[in-house]
Amino acid sequence: MIEGISSDAPLADSRSLWSACMDLLARDIPEQQFNTWIRPLSATVAPDRSRVVVSVANRFKLDWIRTQYAARIAALLESVQGAPVVLELVLAPREPAARSSSAVRTVQEQVLSELPDLAPAELAAPGGVPKSRLNPALTFATLVEGSANRMARAAAMHVAGSLGQLYNPLFIYGGVGLGKTHLVHAIGNQLLADRPQAKVLYIHAEQFVSDVVKSYQRKTFDEFKERYHSLDLLLIDDVQFFANKERTQEEFFNAFEALLARKSHIVLTSDTYPKGLADIHERLVSRFDSGLTVAIEPPELEMRVAILINKAAVENAVMPEEVAFFVAKNVRSNVRELEGALRKILAYSRFNQKDISIQLARDALKDLLSIQNRQISVENIQKTVADFYKIKVADMYSKKRPASIARPRQIAMFLAKELTQKSLPEIGELFGGRDHTTVLHAVRKIGAERLQNAELNQQLHVLEQTLKG
Repeated sequence: MIEGISSDAPLADSRSLWSACMDLLARDIPEQQFNTWIRPLSATVAPDRSRVVVSVANRFKLDWIRTQYAARIAALLESVQGAPVVLELVLAPREPAARSSSAVRTVQEQVLSELPDLAPAELAAPGGVPKSRLNPALTFATLVEGSANRMARAAAMHVAGSLGQLYNPLFIYGGVGLGKTHLVHAIGNQLLADRPQAKVLYIHAEQFVSDVVKSYQRKTFDEFKERYHSLDLLLIDDVQFFANKERTQEEFFNAFEALLARKSHIVLTSDTYPKGLADIHERLVSRFDSGLTVAIEPPELEMRVAILINKAAVENAVMPEEVAFFVAKNVRSNVRELEGALRKILAYSRFNQKDISIQLARDALKDLLSIQNRQISVENIQKTVADFYKIKVADMYSKKRPASIARPRQIAMFLAKELTQKSLPEIGELFGGRDHTTVLHAVRKIGAERLQNAELNQQLHVLEQTLKG
């Protein structure tokens, strides 16, 4: 069962199936990614809710959504529905566009011009200083410190105070919702507070990809280089999105070298450490690894309590310490889920005009707590999958690689990622000390195959229902 969806409360109509799925996905991926790729989608749901047809604006977006998000969307739809759901991605009908012989755009230009929320990064603020694209609310003062982020925070503060010196580049990695983006915004905001004329730019890696393609299609190479090579500080989120993008990696390498040569600073974030990045050129990985690499871990109990109390105060609400401890003990994976739980509690409190208490928190989070009470373990997944495919549980931890064993092992890894709160490294450790990249490969492989293979999808459905009881 997925957070926020109760099996005792069937969906009222077909539209609510898609809405519920989108609400869950919005909590699961970074806001900019959701707004860019997911929010513009439209869906048609079959009357019996067995099929969902999603319309996508263009081929570029369709291919990207199929490879990056389709498996997760399909899994959420099935979990919300409680039964198999077929997900189909189709191109939306295009309205005829006027064409002129003097201004015919290439297909790539047309595709890129349709991408939402990717405004050109070169927009200037008053006074000729490039727009930083920073969120002024994300500062060091509003970042709760704990053992999970202490080293990363210290390194970030050092960078903000002594640009271009030590820790260049600074590479911050960790899972979704742990505060990587907050930290890079804090660096930029601190630098601008100290040096208002500094050239600072924060972008998501997808924006850099877009800017590279546009510069090639429009032959605006000089403007591109001027924009990126003249910065004092470049902050770039989720560099794992450069995977398999040859031209983007080439241009980022050139920008990287140019910025280091002028003693500018580069701060990058990723979901894994540099050598764990897949399909990124070795020379670029070596540059990422040449400065300081720091991790942000899931927040410990005391840090989660502090985050809840502080964020409640920002909302002009009082979160009693005992309530904060109660919530923190039940929401353990990341800061984003903590914020979601807090929003539910605050909304429930205001709607019912009641003070925040442990009982009120129980009522507001009853769906989440019911999930926690019947938490599925990796060990149970391994046993269930081994029984289903008639192999030994010990084969889950072994180094054997025949397909009859490797395939069930990958399926068990996929289910462990989907049905538990364990991180990729934690899952790898429970599967015989395997590297987290092995787990990631299995998750992506099985997730993609279930969309194409009806038999595999049915097997996964049976396994999921067995595990959920």
